[in-house]
Order: sequence, then structure tokens, then C-alpha cells
Amino acid sequence: MAWMDLARGLRGYPVRPPESGMSRRKSVWERSHLDPWLLLMLLVLMVAGLAVLYSASGQRIEAVIAQGSRFLVAVVVMLAIAQITPSTLLRWAPLVYGGGLLMLVAVELVGDVGMGAKRWLSIPGVLRFQPSELMKLAMPLMVAAYLSRRELPPRWRDLAVCGALIGVPVLLIARQPDLGTSLLVASAAVFVVLLAGLSWRFIAFLAVLAAAALPLVWMNLHNYQRQRVLTFLNPESDPLGAGWNIIQSTTAIGSGGLWGKGWLQGTQSQLEFLPERHTDFIVAVLGEEFGLVGMLVVLTLFLLIVIRGLWLAAAAHDSFGRLLGGSIILTFFIYVFVNVGMVSGILPVVGVPLPLVSYGGTSSVTLLAGFGILMSIHGHRRLLPR
Repeated sequence: MAWMDLARGLRGYPVRPPESGMSRRKSVWERSHLDPWLLLMLLVLMVAGLAVLYSASGQRIEAVIAQGSRFLVAVVVMLAIAQITPSTLLRWAPLVYGGGLLMLVAVELVGDVGMGAKRWLSIPGVLRFQPSELMKLAMPLMVAAYLSRRELPPRWRDLAVCGALIGVPVLLIARQPDLGTSLLVASAAVFVVLLAGLSWRFIAFLAVLAAAALPLVWMNLHNYQRQRVLTFLNPESDPLGAGWNIIQSTTAIGSGGLWGKGWLQGTQSQLEFLPERHTDFIVAVLGEEFGLVGMLVVLTLFLLIVIRGLWLAAAAHDSFGRLLGGSIILTFFIYVFVNVGMVSGILPVVGVPLPLVSYGGTSSVTLLAGFGILMSIHGHRRLLPR
């Protein structure tokens, strides 16, 4: 139903929001521009994430406290952004996009180097962050703002402008190098363009064009990126080297069985066979300790968040809200799909964390800021007549 409402809204038909009576006194949720169901599901997901993190981090309460404090900051950011009207977001779009682009250039010139990549900017003694995370919101915000002021579906000239808006930041992020983030940033903007009403014929043309460009992409990949693809195709070719991560991950998930070994009882994670178990591979800890049932419960929660987000996007008053809201929630879905896919061995390892479960600060703030935008779009909508 959410998909049908979203498609109906993008074609210009009104999607009636619930409870549109003007005489009724507004509830606390309406006054604060928050969606109680979405907020509740996000909070439940964060609590579950902290429980899994405690086990994945080797029962280090310090890691849980650090992550909890980041969640608190992220929730405050979400609540604050939810109070900003969509019209203000529309006006700010060029500034946010331009600021993010300048920070990416600054990373290229004076960024901090860590683990062989230049991805961070730091203010000594104050803050260290990844500007590429900001572009996960700035990119769809800018593309949605541009397309919302033009006739939909977009024409060739508009698509060319969108291609330039997308291409420059993506290339800068890919040079850091950070292929996973560059693909996520690109997908966030591409979702806006797709939701704007591209024909299936044009989408098929783009798919053929992308397939034809694969050899060129392969030639320009770094050696470690090529190795990840080859390891994905045959992890047993180097079981003690490049294939170690995915072999240990699938072993941990498989050993959990139906009900799991129990919280804090996972052998692959507790005995430190599983690498990056508190970040990229935290799903393997979840599968080993809580089994298939536990994984299905968490994945169902993710699915409910996506469905609710699509419904909120479909109920937006204008094309800007529908395009931006739809892109935000579909990008969230891609996060989940890519992380679970790479940990279970059906996708190459690209270093994408599981939203609000994996350990991380900047990504949590970015994700909840996106949900704040989604709540703002829904909370500030004009009530359609019955």
C-alpha cells in the first residue's frame, strides 16, 4: 500500500493523510511534528543494537555508553530537524550541498589519513568527522530541490544537470578511497531521479550503459577493491587471508541455528574469530547468538520502518517532500540490504554498517537526521480536504 500511495502521490494525485479534521485539538505528536510509530520503532531498534553491541564488543560497557551517548545526540538532532519546515529545507538545499562539496575538497587537500584512506576532517581537540556522511543527505536534498521546481518527469536537460550534481561529489568520495560510501551517496540521489517518473525504457537504457561501463570501472578499482570482488566470488581461494572475514561470518550465522546459542554465548564472536564484529559484521553476532528467529525479528523491524517511512513520504503535500522522503527511506533500505547481503555472503564486502546497530557515531547522526527530515515533511504537511 505504501508503494502505491507513493506512486500515486508522485503522479500528482492527492494522498489523504489521516485525521484531517481542522477543528480537532492537535496532539503532542502533531505539535512536535513527530511520528510516534516511527519514533517508537527507531528507539526499539537502538535498544536492541546496544544489547548486541555489548556482546560484540567483548562485553565492554564503555563501548555501550559511548554508543548510547551518540544515539542521544542523534535523537536530539532528529528532534531539532523535525521542527524545520520543508520550505526552509528547500531554501537551504544549495547551501548544504555547497558546504558539503567544499568539505570534500578540503578532505582532498588537508584531510586526515587513517587505515590507508583520507576520509576525515578534524578540529583538534573538538571534533573529527567524515564529510561524505553529510553528502548522504545533502545530495538527495539538492537533487529533490532542483527537480521539484521543474516539470516532471524530468527532461534530458534536467537529467544532465542532475548527473553533474551527482557525479562531482561521488568522484571526490571515490578518490578518498571509499567506494561503499560513494555508491550509497550516488544511490540516494538516483532514487530521487527514479521517483521523479523516469520511463522504464530510459531505466533499461541506463542499465545497459552501466553494464557496458563495468570493464572501465574494473580497470580503475584499487587492488584491495578488486580483491574484495574476487573473494566474494570464491572466498575459499584464500581462507586465511582475504577470505577469512566472510568465511568466519557465514560460519557464525550458520552455527546459530534456529534459536541461537544465547546472548553472550557466541563462540565465533567471543573468542574473536569474527573480525570487525562490532561494526560491519555485527549481523553475524546477532545470527550466532539469537539464531534465525532473532535475525527475522530484527529484519522485520527494519521492514516495518521502511513501510512506515514510505507511507509518510507518500502523504507529503508536494513533489519536493515526496521525492526527498522517498529517497531517504529507500537509502535506509539499501543500507540494510547491503550490510546483511555482504555478511551473509551474497554481496561483496564494502564496509557498510548496519543502521543503528553497528558501532559508529557519524553514521547514526546522519541516519536519524534523515528521519528527522522525513518527520518534518509529514508533520508540516497541509491537511488535504476530505
